[in-house]
Amino acid sequence: MCGIIGAISKDDVVPVLLGGLKRLEYRGYDSAGLAVLDGDRQLVRHRRQGKVVHLVEEISQHPCAGSVGIAHTRWATHGAPSEANAHPHRSEGIALVHNGIIENHESLKQQLKSRGYHFVSDTDTETVVHLVHAIRKEHPDLRSTMIEVQRRLTGAYALLVLDEQSPDVLVALRMGCPMVIGFGDRATYVASDVTALLPLTQDFLYLEDHEVSELRVPDGGRSPCRIWSGAGTPVERSPKRVLLSADAAERGTFRHFMLKEIHEQPRAVTETLEQRISGEHVLESALGYQTREILPKVKAVHIVACGSSYHAGLVARHWIESLAQVPVSVEIASEYRYRPLCVQAHTLLVGISQSGETADTLAAFRRAKTLPYAGRLALCNVAESAMMREAELGLLTRAGPEIGVASTKAFMTQLTLLFWLSLGLAKSKGLLKEEVEKQAVKELRHLPALLEKLLEMDPVINEWARLLTGYDHALYVARGTHEPIAREGALKLKEIAYIQAESYPAGELKHGPLALIDSKMAVVGLVPANLLSDKLKSNLEVIRARNGHLFLLADPGLALPAGENVHVLRLPEVPGEFSSPIAYALPLQLLAYHVAVLRKHDVDQPRNLAKSVTVE
Repeated sequence: MCGIIGAISKDDVVPVLLGGLKRLEYRGYDSAGLAVLDGDRQLVRHRRQGKVVHLVEEISQHPCAGSVGIAHTRWATHGAPSEANAHPHRSEGIALVHNGIIENHESLKQQLKSRGYHFVSDTDTETVVHLVHAIRKEHPDLRSTMIEVQRRLTGAYALLVLDEQSPDVLVALRMGCPMVIGFGDRATYVASDVTALLPLTQDFLYLEDHEVSELRVPDGGRSPCRIWSGAGTPVERSPKRVLLSADAAERGTFRHFMLKEIHEQPRAVTETLEQRISGEHVLESALGYQTREILPKVKAVHIVACGSSYHAGLVARHWIESLAQVPVSVEIASEYRYRPLCVQAHTLLVGISQSGETADTLAAFRRAKTLPYAGRLALCNVAESAMMREAELGLLTRAGPEIGVASTKAFMTQLTLLFWLSLGLAKSKGLLKEEVEKQAVKELRHLPALLEKLLEMDPVINEWARLLTGYDHALYVARGTHEPIAREGALKLKEIAYIQAESYPAGELKHGPLALIDSKMAVVGLVPANLLSDKLKSNLEVIRARNGHLFLLADPGLALPAGENVHVLRLPEVPGEFSSPIAYALPLQLLAYHVAVLRKHDVDQPRNLAKSVTVE
């Protein structure tokens, strides 16, 4: 959602702040702004509704410069998108940017009004900046002020503060929303995630909840970053080097980040499998010693996730139950975290999240710590994320930075790693037959090449997209392990092409959805060659008999109905049943992408959506 960047430097930070905001655009936002202390150490602020380019235009018309500053992209929660509601907010000489939600802002607002503070926005953030100003009067420095501020706030938030009275420091505070510190030779940086800072540094330090950090210009003497706990005690932590290149967060020659990330999937899958398979075997040692101790005792699995990660979990349920023969439940994290739970002994909790900071999944993960699970396993794409740091067990996908809001390579690597985990769980329980392991590893090894072949289908899929742009409604149908992939395809179409798209198991058509079928309904069907093929073909005939227009993704050689309103796209040969749902995911990504482009939508930043959902 919202994005934060700040810098304190020996040089002008305005170009750094604007560049960081551009790299944070993928998170989703509706306004942008920055504040710096100028040469006279006076606070200068610029804000604009809309895209970062509008803020750039504002600053080109009214130039500013300073060696310390903060900046923000806002995704509206309290108050509509407007310049008045944009960050940074200020209270006299103090400026503040904020990610998250302050739950007790209304009561604090009334207290501050009684003390004479005037409010000009509809945001919870303005309450915080006035609270900082009020408390700053009673404290000797900004760091102790922010420790006290944290004690007054309820909610999930990350704060970054600039103060005319303390021109040599920036102070950051984390409680429930990610915050990372970056270290350069001439500057110290802070941001919502490493993507904003990759062109500037690869050395990072991640704040934990309740921590306050004081940042200074590096001078070879005192540390440029000091950290205190919420209790005010010093915290020692060393920076870590992140092995990501700056161009990993750049679009390169591709028209959109989403298209680039679709094409990166063969490489991402290859890297996800590195050191996890060898010869014809799954390497159990890659699970880590703790995981290998727990998995043989597992008698059930609970999976919690949101969005595309939830769909990946639904596919994993089929694999785990088939291979490891233990029951699996898959739940949307926002529901799991609030319902009464019954946890059986020896149940493994698996949390799936691209960022590892997804608010509902993280909250569910933390709730699970209080329950009698055998362990909590985090499966995500960011090594230093909150979920990975807090998990007893962790598995890292290696997708690299994913900028497009619609998940593609993160979803693909989640599927790949969940397939591998299913094999590892079965093997740890002595249930993985040698011939099954050999075939499964063969499928895993073949995945990158299969994905390359699927990418070659792009021109044909683009032609399909031209046909689909004429429909305002679409129904996706499939059966078995492919049914969650159909859900994912429908999600992609609705989130970037803005077409009302739903997905149903094909066997459910006669229980309601068939009433929607007519000549105005596009039906996208996934038709692999398996034990359910004949049943699925019967379902498709029912649709065709009611004049539904069929768009079928199918295995080669499978006999299918023909007709004027039946379009069939044959996939390359898939080496086995386990990898088949993974193969069907990529064409659906390309289909949604091309429809969205043809409908002239913002593919990377679809309306009303954000990449990282870090608040409830």
